[in-house]
Amino acid sequence: MSASPAIPTVVKLGGSCLDDLDGTWWDDLARHGREHPLVLVHGWSKPLKKLDARYSEPSAILRDRYGNQSRWTTPEVINDIKTVSAVLAEDVLARLESRGITAERLLGSDGLVGAGEGERWWWREKQLVELENLVGPITGVDPAPLKNLQPGHAYLVTPLARNAAGQEVNTDADRAAAAIAGATGASDLVLVTDVGHLLIDDQPVRRISAQDAAAFRDKGAKGGMRKKLRAAGEALEHGVERVVIGSAAVSDLLAGSTGTLITKAPGGAATSGADA
Repeated sequence: MSASPAIPTVVKLGGSCLDDLDGTWWDDLARHGREHPLVLVHGWSKPLKKLDARYSEPSAILRDRYGNQSRWTTPEVINDIKTVSAVLAEDVLARLESRGITAERLLGSDGLVGAGEGERWWWREKQLVELENLVGPITGVDPAPLKNLQPGHAYLVTPLARNAAGQEVNTDADRAAAAIAGATGASDLVLVTDVGHLLIDDQPVRRISAQDAAAFRDKGAKGGMRKKLRAAGEALEHGVERVVIGSAAVSDLLAGSTGTLITKAPGGAATSGADA
């Protein structure tokens, strides 16, 4: 009888916090990775802004007719994303391999992540205009390129995707991580970011149901947290058992000692002063 396949852990590494993850954080991830296959999905917002100051300008961000924000992505932007991602990947893979975890980089657009047709109407200078923006919603993940999901091995995924027309497009990294978690049968999705918890009414939340998280997402969440809560809901819908958002070591987040835990289980939000 063949052994059951190992269940991976999917970790989204926020582009804004990668520089702040010290050696002890990577030590902890390596310990976890010796027992669980790892799929790491990285962001690139901060490295991209360092590459070129124009990526920090308000004009670099578009808003569609429904109010959703997106980075204005041209072929040049795709190339710049690849440039900063290659440098980032070299550093991450070296950190893992020095700790005994073999690792490889994979572009999501190389057969892993598929995308649908993107929105074409965007606000520019107070007018709704038609623009080709190389972004697209994720339509599916084919886990076949992740051929070596074994303890002691990690994949680092750059969350680009490919649409039906064969174009390489930009996707949201949190939602890409959620889709990959669902497609690989991961039980846990960890969203590592630069904030310690989800905050509701300025109070840190230790745990919250998917239903309550979605309600807050639609009524009170802003910016990056809104996308993270959407990603969490999508992951749970696709079979992931729990999603954790926070800035601590992965083992601490999974143990529930810090961060915000999101599950399908009903019940109201528990603040940091409440029992888990």
